[in-house]
Amino acid sequence: MKKTSLIGGIKENFPSGLVVFLVALPLCLGIAIASGAPPLSGIIAGIVGGLVVGTISNSNISVSGPAAGLTAIVLTAITDLGAFEIFLCAGIIAGIIQLALGFIRAGSISNYFPNNVIEGMLAGIGIIIILKQIPHALGFDKDYEGHESIFDKGLNFNYFTELFGAIHPGAVLVTLVSVAILLAWDKLPALKRMKMLPGALVAVVTGIILNEVFKMTGSSLAIGSEHLVPLPVSKSIDDLKNLITLPDFSGFTNYKVWITGATIAIVASVETLLCIEASDRLDKQRRITDTNLELKAQGIGNMISAFIGGLPMTSVVVRSSANANAGATSKISTVIHGFLLLICVLSIPVILNLIPLATLAAVLILVGYKLAKPATFKHFWHLGKFQFIPFIATVVAVVSTDLLKGVGIGLAISVFYILQGNMKRAYYLSRENLDDADEINIKLAEEVSFLNKAAIKKTLKNIKPNSKVTIDARGTSYIATDVLEMIQDFANIRAKEEDIDVELLGFKTSYRDYEQDEDSHILVTHRRAM
Repeated sequence: MKKTSLIGGIKENFPSGLVVFLVALPLCLGIAIASGAPPLSGIIAGIVGGLVVGTISNSNISVSGPAAGLTAIVLTAITDLGAFEIFLCAGIIAGIIQLALGFIRAGSISNYFPNNVIEGMLAGIGIIIILKQIPHALGFDKDYEGHESIFDKGLNFNYFTELFGAIHPGAVLVTLVSVAILLAWDKLPALKRMKMLPGALVAVVTGIILNEVFKMTGSSLAIGSEHLVPLPVSKSIDDLKNLITLPDFSGFTNYKVWITGATIAIVASVETLLCIEASDRLDKQRRITDTNLELKAQGIGNMISAFIGGLPMTSVVVRSSANANAGATSKISTVIHGFLLLICVLSIPVILNLIPLATLAAVLILVGYKLAKPATFKHFWHLGKFQFIPFIATVVAVVSTDLLKGVGIGLAISVFYILQGNMKRAYYLSRENLDDADEINIKLAEEVSFLNKAAIKKTLKNIKPNSKVTIDARGTSYIATDVLEMIQDFANIRAKEEDIDVELLGFKTSYRDYEQDEDSHILVTHRRAM
């Protein structure tokens, strides 16, 4: 493979780095606000994700930054802990855990989470994002950090009364225009080809221009400063240092901080590893990322981000796909995007403070919709109840409780269905098959564990007297001893009493043979009842 010089790499990847920067800027601000954190914290996470994680990681396509998938955890944690400074300690802990996961080579952790639970988690997060951004879309920003909740002490009807009583027409108009632009950019081929001008940026710029026109004309639609991005403005490097929020290290004595840190580490690692899989598929050169190195990079990035007041981060699908679509060929593109974010926050914070929260709400509502789009629900519905029920249970649990409990409930239901399916696969006959059958063939599964005992016992119990039964274990590699004993008892005792003709195929000649040859896992007796 041809090597690219640093200068050549910068020239080749600057366009894609610029595109990712333009996509990331409104998302960094919007996700910070949706998380109940200072807007600058989202920009800091984006900068660290580009410059630090982008440099250490060997992923050529993925881009790291503040993630929509962590908003529910961050929002809840900041509220419970009472201060963003204390929450930053959880970010440091998360980074340390991720670094440790990288060293113990836990890069395959994502393989143990079923797809329906992961998709349910993302869909639940999408719904939460939408619910949290509706107030900002309508101009209800008295608590811009998003602490207001529909579910306070049950269904909060006061929330709806206050929300609809505080609708701001100008904010609603900006939201509608922004949504229209974003939809047009996704749907119209001519606009989709404008890779250097992403729809999110156009929506944000349009929102600023609309509000400035309202102000200049003295319109009642003008959006006041309380409905705009409140990013601190620094006039010098010293001012910027004063604006950065540092951790309150007393938080390390709070057990809730440690629980939050562990939760963030697990969720961020899983989301990162899933994104890495997607990014590697997007890479035209099909290069494979070292997932253990990626976990180390994410851990270092999260520690640094938290130390200087930034949100926790993950590798992010939206930015990574934008990077690939814009023609990125190496991780230099990710580093360029981080550098552009740094220049932006140092040079144009005054312009960023002109952005209406309503236009960021529109961007995030569309992000939430893509995570929870109806097509996803339809897809799992068509896969059948064993896929759909864990999926929808995860969605409901994430929205109504929190992300950790939601994923736990989804996993529990998935495990239940796996066990149930495993029990059914031990044999192939239902009660209806047995009612009118004179000759019965029972073909055992490849592995028959104690979990299958009840199902097999039920099948044997329902076999009528004077029947002919063949139990075929020729394709079986393992049978649990208690199942084996049950089959032996059936063949040697009940079959004789009820004149059932039994043939056992593929079993060994004795228990002793099985005990002496455990590696073969092909089991006991071959005997025909007389």
